[in-house]
Amino acid sequence: MRFSLEWEHNKSRRLFIEALDFKRLRSAFDSYNGTMTLEELEAGLDSIRQSPKEAGALALIVRRPQVGEREVLEAAELNLTRGLVGDNWETRGTPDPEMQLNVMNVRAVALLAQQKERWPLAGDQLYIDLDLSAANLPPGTRLTIGSAIIEVTAKPHLGCKKFAARFGQDAVKWVNSSVGKELKLRGINAKVVRAGVIHVGDAVRKASM
Repeated sequence: MRFSLEWEHNKSRRLFIEALDFKRLRSAFDSYNGTMTLEELEAGLDSIRQSPKEAGALALIVRRPQVGEREVLEAAELNLTRGLVGDNWETRGTPDPEMQLNVMNVRAVALLAQQKERWPLAGDQLYIDLDLSAANLPPGTRLTIGSAIIEVTAKPHLGCKKFAARFGQDAVKWVNSSVGKELKLRGINAKVVRAGVIHVGDAVRKASM
């Protein structure tokens, strides 16, 4: 499934979508108005804190073929030098190897987006049910997914203007707060250390060092 999006940053912000399942996606994106409040987001922290610590699951794979485009995949190839094959990470200027992959907690994105069709708006590639907190996954931690292994890097992953445009200013305050940074609510950066193929539903486990 592939769709493209373009935001107009004004009061009548619009979203243009091209998709195989156009009507369903258009309805989901048109209904989004960024109304999740800081209080509503904070009320969901308990569920996020209950994310598995040792082994979870890969819930969604998203490839970004071009800037502003999202392609939802059932399977993908992770490559040592290319990251997620076909993603635009490798073609955007000088790619930072410490930011090959953007990984987000599936419970956090589900709370922010409210509908699964909106999850790709976050802009990350892998959405997993696992505790991403700094205490549980410090830089250097390795995760096995399918036949691949990825490694958490020290590069921070924080909310920005695009994130605010898609989920609201309260969402940025939430992910960039001290608790948000501790739990890595905006997600983490990672790199591929063993190439392989991943599938939605694959177990995600801490690799033994």
